[in-house]
Amino acid sequence: MADVRLSIAGRAYDVHCADGQEDRLRQLAAVIDEKARSIQGGTEVRQLLFAALMLADETQEARGKVEQAAPQTDSLRAAVALAESRETAAKDELKAAQLREKEALAEARAAAEREAAALAELEKLRQGAPVVPAPPSSRHDRALIEIADWIEALATKVEQIP
Repeated sequence: MADVRLSIAGRAYDVHCADGQEDRLRQLAAVIDEKARSIQGGTEVRQLLFAALMLADETQEARGKVEQAAPQTDSLRAAVALAESRETAAKDELKAAQLREKEALAEARAAAEREAAALAELEKLRQGAPVVPAPPSSRHDRALIEIADWIEALATKVEQIP
């Protein structure tokens, strides 16, 4: 336990407090002293009584403000939780969109490669070289085979034109 000497309304008081609480106790005594000195006239006891009443009034007002702020704090917490939830959903949606974009790009690259191969085959056909069709490898294989057949038929007709 620590001993602290406080001066309130011109009078010294010796007070015991927990170790480490001396500065806090001095600060509180300074607040009480300020209130007591602001009251003119009367005895020391009367000054301390009014100082205590004024401090109690300020404390009650502060508690009322805290109680009024509590519902606002709750609604702010709810708004923050909702915003965080929406942010998480948006991040998940963005990741899914990025994955879909990667898949679409991969499909587009594969289609471009198939187109390049088909154009190379067409060029070989124009030059009269025999073309060995590549084995089908995509989900659109039947359509590609039909297109290749049409191209081959057209190439044959083009060759027959004088």
